Amino acid sequence: MASSLPAPPAASWRGLPPLRLPARCGPLLARAAARSSRYRFRTDDDGVVDVAVAGKDGGAGYAVAVEVQAPGRDGGLVLRAAGSGEGVPLAPSPSSGGALAAELSYDGARAPFHVSFLLADAAGAEIRTHRGSSFRVPVGVGRGRPAPLGLSLSKDGAANFAVYSKSAKGVVLCLFDGRDAGGHKPALEIELDPYVNRTGDVWHVSLESVEGYASYGFRSGLFSLFGIDRPLLDPYAKVIGNFVPEDTVDDKGLAVPSIRCLASLENAPSYNWGRDKHPCLPLEKLVVYRANVALFTKDKSSELPDNVTGTFSGLAAKVEHFKRLGVNAVLLEPVFPFHQVKGPYFPYHFFSPMNVYSSERTSVSAIKSMKDMVKAMHRNGIEVLLEVVFTHTAEGGAECQMISIRGIDGSSYYIADGIAGCKASLLNCNHPVTQKLILDSLRHWVLDFHVDGFCFINAPFLVRGPGGEGLSRPPLLEAIAFDPVLSKTKVIADPWSPLDISNVQFPFPHWKRWAEMNTRFSMDVRMFLKGEALISDLATRLCGSGDLFSSRGPAFSFNYISRNSGFTLVDLVSFSSDELGSEFSWNCGEEGPSENNAVLQARLRQIRNFLFILFVSLGIPVLNMGDECGYSAAGSTSYKDRGALNWRAMKTTFVKEVTGFISFLSALRSRRADIYQRREFLKLENIHWYGSDLSEPRWEDPTSNFICMHVNAELDENVPDSIRGDLYLCFNASEQSVGATLPALAEGSMWLRLVDTSLSFPGFFSNESDPKVQQVLGFSSYEVKAHSCVLFESKRVLS
Repeated sequence: MASSLPAPPAASWRGLPPLRLPARCGPLLARAAARSSRYRFRTDDDGVVDVAVAGKDGGAGYAVAVEVQAPGRDGGLVLRAAGSGEGVPLAPSPSSGGALAAELSYDGARAPFHVSFLLADAAGAEIRTHRGSSFRVPVGVGRGRPAPLGLSLSKDGAANFAVYSKSAKGVVLCLFDGRDAGGHKPALEIELDPYVNRTGDVWHVSLESVEGYASYGFRSGLFSLFGIDRPLLDPYAKVIGNFVPEDTVDDKGLAVPSIRCLASLENAPSYNWGRDKHPCLPLEKLVVYRANVALFTKDKSSELPDNVTGTFSGLAAKVEHFKRLGVNAVLLEPVFPFHQVKGPYFPYHFFSPMNVYSSERTSVSAIKSMKDMVKAMHRNGIEVLLEVVFTHTAEGGAECQMISIRGIDGSSYYIADGIAGCKASLLNCNHPVTQKLILDSLRHWVLDFHVDGFCFINAPFLVRGPGGEGLSRPPLLEAIAFDPVLSKTKVIADPWSPLDISNVQFPFPHWKRWAEMNTRFSMDVRMFLKGEALISDLATRLCGSGDLFSSRGPAFSFNYISRNSGFTLVDLVSFSSDELGSEFSWNCGEEGPSENNAVLQARLRQIRNFLFILFVSLGIPVLNMGDECGYSAAGSTSYKDRGALNWRAMKTTFVKEVTGFISFLSALRSRRADIYQRREFLKLENIHWYGSDLSEPRWEDPTSNFICMHVNAELDENVPDSIRGDLYLCFNASEQSVGATLPALAEGSMWLRLVDTSLSFPGFFSNESDPKVQQVLGFSSYEVKAHSCVLFESKRVLS
């Protein structure tokens, strides 16, 4: 075993008494077989050296027995510790065919360590291994167990290491002490024997103690020919160090940029969850807010301490903001350790949170901080959902990054040749070993961090096989749908791909468990308000996208207007140059920032319209970070151009108006749960569509930009008529005002106008209990202004 080792403790040397041992146990230490390890070396003079290491009874140290098969040598051999002139002669062992033997005794020694020695004959000539090296054996090292993968620490200080690698011909466990924070020079290396430390394709080893060591990694040697043979991060590590940049010299003598990261040898500290419980909100009741942990509070305007800004703690500190908006689920952009330049959608690791999302910038601190955040959210009735990326990593590519699984077993974890047109390191998600990694990761976040659900980015790749072929029943997705732990969480497929910035809806196998981000909703609503969509497209989205979710129901449709790639909500109404055609935006008459009051009012009205349609459509509304406070990326569609949220904007009249409207709409969805919080679609007989004068809408007319929707409240004996009345919604995307005739109501009922996005603040929305709310009789005509939406609710007038 090659190693750079600490000197072993002082040892006593004595002759080994003759032993009578069963042949199957070998000639050494059969009496201590339960805690022994055996090694055989060939010498440079064709002899054989057997070494056995055994723990003494009661844990009182170790015995290392050495036996030399040296034909023709009746004596004269001396066993000498490497680096020392002291030695002890080997004594004959008559019961083992004339072998020479000795035993080293280590009383109370700290393990693991190596014993290194040489042999010398009577003339002083040294005898070494056939490789010319000294004889080295580990002490305090056992065979280990193949499960579970990763590091397992027991209460008595013992450690078990297990890593999957089908490709590796050999694996070396590297231990580092606390003095080498960068992980450049191992304090101890343990080479795993494929005949002892391998079960199937899992390499494993146990150590009786790891005291004195701080971190570890694995060397597989797969890329040593290219000058890349650094210790690699354990894919299953729960506590990791910082990512340290360094340069590696390849076989041509050129510097190759790389990053190193090691796993910690300490367990995450125990955490007191107290009475924390998953809110377990029904899917249909969600109002979701998508946020980036760092950008949400990183700006000084958040008025948080410097060590809190941009962290999980900063997110928890703003819980009242979520409650004011009516949000009950926070969807976090990926929190796994990621490539700092490429962004959070290019992860390195799947079992730990990003270190920089904590005040101390350490893994242990990040784990505690995230758990504190989840606990705070749950205490306020808010679920925590994570965006996850399991289709690719930041390893490989032009930078030749070998950090973890690419160097440990790239041929198993990755699609060997990639997929045509994609140069990224694509994970072979439906390969059994990668599937296990993903499932184990997801369970870890649910069981250890109390996460409530996951949104799977780049979902189309999850249904592909190793050759890029589509799978009708992808094993990974089916396993998630029926897993006893994960089946109780929310799972959402997102078609957006950070690899090629595509975002196309696709048929997704769901087993009535998988929800989806509804890209078509965003496109159709944008096009309607721009005046370029058929009114039938809008009607389909309002009713829950039955064309996409007919076999599941509207609660499986996660609707959004803007997302963290592409235009923000403000930019959607401020920029619309020719090269931005794919955004389906409209600048309301002037490109970019404007001081024209008419343009500004039109933009404000469009923002109201977008939010209104988002919340009055069946399905789950998803707000994007900054939509509520006028956040702009200056017309950029690039994710990298997103900046931190400016909390000073919260004090402006514009933001108070928008946040107040969002809060009103959230409350409306909750109050009218009979319509907006449904697992099933509305009954066809309860929906009526009209044009301007209660006539049939011009469904196939591309110039028609006006439609009205009458929703009859379903009869419920348990709910008074005064609480649940009909709804009448008008949508006008044309340049002119249109007169809308309101349907007749039962005698004693009245239409109440709750929303008119064309009116000035604060009168453009009102609660049904507001005494100043406008009342309108049935068959009355109401003027729906250009580019505006109106909502009426019927209510029985008490005599």
